[in-house]
Parts: sequence; C-alpha cells; structure tokens
Amino acid sequence: MDGAEQHNLRKLSTNATSSGWIRTLMALTVFGFVVTSPGGGVVVPGRTYREFHLDSYSPWLRKRIQDPQYWLTVRSCIMGSKTCGNIVLWTPFDYLTKDMSPVQSGCCKPPTSCNYAVPNLAQDADCYRWNNAPSLLCYECDSCKAGVLENVRRDWHKLSVLNIIMIVVLIGIYSIGCCAYQNSKRAETNYPYGHNRMSKVRPRWDFYW
Repeated sequence: MDGAEQHNLRKLSTNATSSGWIRTLMALTVFGFVVTSPGGGVVVPGRTYREFHLDSYSPWLRKRIQDPQYWLTVRSCIMGSKTCGNIVLWTPFDYLTKDMSPVQSGCCKPPTSCNYAVPNLAQDADCYRWNNAPSLLCYECDSCKAGVLENVRRDWHKLSVLNIIMIVVLIGIYSIGCCAYQNSKRAETNYPYGHNRMSKVRPRWDFYW
C-alpha cells in the first residue's frame, strides 16, 4: 500500500468517525428534547417563585425519579447540600417577595395551597407529607421530585444547545473531509475534474459518396 492509499484510508476513517459522532449527538439531542419538553413551573398568585407538579413531566423521567433506591440517593444529596437551610430564617414577607430554586420550592416547604387551619379539608397529598422536622420537611413530596426533575430539564436544555453547536462543528469537519477526499481522488486520475473525457469524432466526408 503506497502513501497515497494510506492517506485516503486515513481520510475515510476520519470521515466515518465524524459521521458516527454526528449521528450519536443528533440522537441524544432529539431524545433529550422529547423527554424534557414537558414540564415547567406553575405561577403561584402573589408569589415570585413557581411550584412544580410531578404529573407535568414525561413518564420516562417520572419512572426514574420514583424509583425508591434512586430517590434515596437524590434525597441524600439534597439534604447534604443544605439547600433548605438557606430559607429556614425567611419571614412571611420573604416568602412573598423572594424567588426560590425548583428544589427549594418543592422540597423545603409545603405547597402554597395547603390550609392547615381547616381540619378534614381535602387537600393536595403533599400537604399531608409535609413535616416541620429538618430531616423530613417535604423530601417525600411529589413536589420535591418535580423540583429535581425541573433542574434536570433545565440542565438538559443547556446541554442540548452545546450538542447542537458540536453537531454544526462536526458537520463542517465532515464536509471539509469529504471535499478533501474527493479532490485527492480526482488528483490521482489522468483526467482532472471538469476535463472532457470524450474523444473528438472526426466526420467522414465520404460517407454520402
């Protein structure tokens, strides 16, 4: 195998690798958009923060977050991060004027709709899961799991933008590689690109004689 053939094989290998990366990133980006498209917070009247509901997210994400072992790990991370410790000293006025992260909104307080002054009132199930104990709070609430999924959703959208940029770059590299390969193949032939390979036909003037 001469040097030209080795050079062409390297170009083909590079193009095949770029094509594989493009397909992989496109598949991940499409999957991410499909899975994370549902969701988003609900505006709470008179509040700056939003609240999040588990039913608003895709079944695939809900299945993952509702797995007991998986949620135990996530819950330990939330408790270790002291996320709720930042709002323990908030006053009622702070709750009216300050914003919260999705995890804080879902895990560190009961739903705003909860009314503990009226007994035997049908309320959101998370209202009964809430506990004032620092080690409990609303860590077992569906709203807490929804807050975690909202963080995942936002992070995935940021990652999808990066994936799109990478796809554009890889497509550019792939296009340049294909052009370089085609040019090298043309250079190896005796007829460069655009050369007319048809031989001229000389007319026979004695054909009708």
